[in-house]
Amino acid sequence: MTDTLTTNSPTVTKIPDEERGEFIPKMLPGVPLIFAENYVFDIMSNLCREYGGGFWDYFRGSNGALYMVPTGYDRMRLVAEGNGFDDEMSADAAGIVATLFALSHLSFRYQSDRLSEMYGRLLEFAYAHPESALICRAID
Repeated sequence: MTDTLTTNSPTVTKIPDEERGEFIPKMLPGVPLIFAENYVFDIMSNLCREYGGGFWDYFRGSNGALYMVPTGYDRMRLVAEGNGFDDEMSADAAGIVATLFALSHLSFRYQSDRLSEMYGRLLEFAYAHPESALICRAID
Protein backbone atom coordinates (compact mmCIF):
# COMPACT_ATOMS: atom_id res chain seq x y z
CA MET A 1 0.00 0.00 0.00
CA THR A 2 1.27 3.49 -0.75
CA ASP A 3 1.67 6.09 1.96
CA THR A 4 -1.60 7.76 0.93
CA LEU A 5 -4.41 6.04 -0.92
CA THR A 6 -7.25 8.01 -2.44
CA THR A 7 -10.23 6.30 -4.05
CA ASN A 8 -13.96 6.86 -3.86
CA SER A 9 -13.41 5.91 -0.24
CA PRO A 10 -12.04 8.23 2.41
CA THR A 11 -8.34 9.03 2.28
CA VAL A 12 -6.01 6.66 4.14
CA THR A 13 -2.56 7.72 5.33
CA LYS A 14 0.14 5.37 6.59
CA ILE A 15 1.55 6.49 9.92
CA PRO A 16 5.23 7.44 9.49
CA ASP A 17 7.83 5.60 11.56
CA GLU A 18 8.51 8.61 13.77
CA GLU A 19 4.83 8.63 14.91
CA ARG A 20 4.50 4.88 15.59
CA GLY A 21 5.19 5.26 19.32
CA GLU A 22 2.18 7.56 19.72
CA PHE A 23 -0.22 5.47 17.62
CA ILE A 24 -1.39 2.75 20.05
CA PRO A 25 -2.09 5.18 22.93
CA LYS A 26 -4.17 7.29 20.51
CA MET A 27 -6.04 4.29 19.10
CA LEU A 28 -6.57 2.49 22.42
CA PRO A 29 -6.56 5.25 25.06
CA GLY A 30 -6.55 4.05 28.64
CA VAL A 31 -5.51 0.51 27.74
CA PRO A 32 -2.09 -0.53 29.07
CA LEU A 33 0.34 -0.28 26.15
CA ILE A 34 1.84 -3.76 26.47
CA PHE A 35 -1.64 -5.28 26.45
CA ALA A 36 -3.22 -3.07 23.76
CA GLU A 37 -1.18 -3.97 20.71
CA ASN A 38 -1.01 -7.67 21.63
CA TYR A 39 -4.78 -7.74 21.91
CA VAL A 40 -5.13 -6.88 18.22
CA PHE A 41 -2.51 -9.51 17.33
CA ASP A 42 -4.39 -12.14 19.34
CA ILE A 43 -7.66 -11.31 17.64
CA MET A 44 -6.06 -11.72 14.22
CA SER A 45 -4.58 -15.06 15.35
CA ASN A 46 -8.07 -16.21 16.28
CA LEU A 47 -9.63 -14.97 13.03
CA CYS A 48 -6.99 -16.13 10.53
CA ARG A 49 -5.33 -19.55 10.58
CA GLU A 50 -2.58 -18.38 8.19
CA TYR A 51 -1.59 -15.41 10.35
CA GLY A 52 1.79 -16.10 11.91
CA GLY A 53 2.67 -12.80 13.52
CA GLY A 54 4.97 -10.16 12.14
CA PHE A 55 5.12 -6.44 11.51
CA TRP A 56 1.99 -4.31 11.27
CA ASP A 57 1.51 -0.96 9.58
CA TYR A 58 -0.62 1.72 11.20
CA PHE A 59 -3.12 3.86 9.30
CA ARG A 60 -5.22 6.98 9.82
CA GLY A 61 -8.42 7.57 7.88
CA SER A 62 -9.49 11.05 6.86
CA ASN A 63 -12.24 10.94 9.52
CA GLY A 64 -9.69 10.28 12.30
CA ALA A 65 -10.17 6.50 12.31
CA LEU A 66 -7.08 4.55 13.33
CA TYR A 67 -6.37 0.93 12.48
CA MET A 68 -3.62 -1.66 12.09
CA VAL A 69 -2.79 -3.88 9.09
CA PRO A 70 -0.49 -6.91 9.12
CA THR A 71 2.26 -6.71 6.50
CA GLY A 72 3.28 -9.51 4.17
CA TYR A 73 -0.25 -10.54 3.24
CA ASP A 74 -2.15 -9.69 0.09
CA ARG A 75 -5.38 -11.51 0.95
CA MET A 76 -6.41 -13.19 4.18
CA ARG A 77 -9.10 -15.75 4.97
CA LEU A 78 -10.95 -14.82 8.15
CA VAL A 79 -13.21 -17.15 10.09
CA ALA A 80 -15.38 -15.65 12.84
CA GLU A 81 -16.88 -18.69 14.48
CA GLY A 82 -19.27 -16.62 16.59
CA ASN A 83 -21.20 -15.40 13.57
CA GLY A 84 -20.41 -17.99 10.89
CA PHE A 85 -18.29 -15.66 8.74
CA ASP A 86 -15.74 -17.47 6.55
CA ASP A 87 -14.37 -15.51 3.59
CA GLU A 88 -11.28 -13.93 2.07
CA MET A 89 -10.50 -10.21 2.04
CA SER A 90 -7.55 -7.87 1.59
CA ALA A 91 -5.09 -7.53 4.44
CA ASP A 92 -6.30 -3.93 4.78
CA ALA A 93 -9.91 -5.04 5.33
CA ALA A 94 -8.75 -7.83 7.67
CA GLY A 95 -6.82 -5.28 9.72
CA ILE A 96 -9.93 -3.13 10.00
CA VAL A 97 -11.91 -6.17 11.18
CA ALA A 98 -9.32 -7.11 13.83
CA THR A 99 -9.06 -3.51 15.02
CA LEU A 100 -12.86 -3.16 15.23
CA PHE A 101 -13.10 -6.34 17.30
CA ALA A 102 -10.33 -5.09 19.61
CA LEU A 103 -11.92 -1.65 20.04
CA SER A 104 -15.30 -3.22 20.77
CA HIS A 105 -14.03 -5.76 23.30
CA LEU A 106 -11.71 -3.31 25.03
CA SER A 107 -14.41 -0.63 25.30
CA PHE A 108 -16.41 -2.99 27.52
CA ARG A 109 -13.40 -3.89 29.65
CA TYR A 110 -12.13 -0.33 30.11
CA GLN A 111 -15.45 1.54 29.68
CA SER A 112 -13.88 4.51 27.96
CA ASP A 113 -15.85 7.04 25.94
CA ARG A 114 -12.71 7.58 23.84
CA LEU A 115 -12.53 3.86 22.94
CA SER A 116 -16.19 3.99 21.92
CA GLU A 117 -15.49 7.10 19.86
CA MET A 118 -12.55 5.40 18.11
CA TYR A 119 -14.76 2.37 17.38
CA GLY A 120 -17.43 4.66 15.87
CA ARG A 121 -14.91 6.45 13.67
CA LEU A 122 -13.46 3.19 12.38
CA LEU A 123 -16.91 1.72 11.77
CA GLU A 124 -17.89 4.85 9.80
CA PHE A 125 -14.65 4.52 7.83
CA ALA A 126 -15.35 0.80 7.21
CA TYR A 127 -18.78 1.61 5.75
CA ALA A 128 -17.04 3.59 2.99
CA HIS A 129 -14.29 0.99 2.40
CA PRO A 130 -14.32 -0.85 -0.97
CA GLU A 131 -14.78 -4.11 0.98
CA SER A 132 -17.42 -2.75 3.35
CA ALA A 133 -19.83 -5.65 2.76
CA LEU A 134 -17.18 -8.20 3.79
CA ILE A 135 -16.12 -6.13 6.81
CA CYS A 136 -19.72 -5.78 7.98
CA ARG A 137 -20.40 -9.49 7.56
CA ALA A 138 -17.23 -10.32 9.51
CA ILE A 139 -18.12 -8.13 12.50
CA ASP A 140 -21.84 -8.92 12.52
